[in-house]
Amino acid sequence: MPGIWKRSHYLNKMSLRQLVVAYFQYYAIQAYLALAVVAAVVAVMYPPTLIQGLVAAGFAVLVYPLVWYGLHRYVLHGQWMFKSPLTAKTWKRVHYDHHQDPNHLEILFGALYTTLPPIVLMTLPFGWLVGGVGGAAIALCAGLLTTCFYEFCHCIQHLSYKPKNKVLALMKARHMAHHFHDESGNFGITNFAWDKAFGTFYEREQRPVKSATVFNLGYTDEVAQVYPWVSEMSGGVAKGHPRQRKAA
Repeated sequence: MPGIWKRSHYLNKMSLRQLVVAYFQYYAIQAYLALAVVAAVVAVMYPPTLIQGLVAAGFAVLVYPLVWYGLHRYVLHGQWMFKSPLTAKTWKRVHYDHHQDPNHLEILFGALYTTLPPIVLMTLPFGWLVGGVGGAAIALCAGLLTTCFYEFCHCIQHLSYKPKNKVLALMKARHMAHHFHDESGNFGITNFAWDKAFGTFYEREQRPVKSATVFNLGYTDEVAQVYPWVSEMSGGVAKGHPRQRKAA
């Protein structure tokens, strides 16, 4: 990748300004924004009614947290992707590596080949039903821009700073608990409503015992003996806190 992405970046060593520069130069973000512009142009060429456009965009924005919750909980934290050589590589790239090294910025961004299909599938059919070609384009545009917003919020949560805003501070604390205390809850990024609805929301004091699998997502030495593909690609099964491993 061109520019600053010729080297790796780690959020615990970056300022907000450095993050913004890196964010807008990352190929996946550029792809989302470019496709959003194309979708907006299509919407102008085939305009739906105002109500149809608002409904299509509103649906994309509102359904996004639910889709993310489902994918995060049942796919990325499911115990099935590492069991097949066909999906092990994708699971490793998309989520295992992120929990192994939560501050590594390139890994934090979703891989384009895994993010675009869900965005398209969750937006185009409904938008089409509501407002035809223009409605589908508006829904897709809204889904892409929402993705950009979520990706940036995710970056901010891993940036080495403490938000002064109480809402942002709580949001960050809950996501950090997911990464460093108990991975079996707090699956949201900016919206934890579905965690509350499905009983996976928690404040850290509610779970005093730290999860033994918070960094390996259940992919232990014993599991690796049966399903070795992730271990083979990772040089073994890493153990302990990511920062402590790097210090060692």
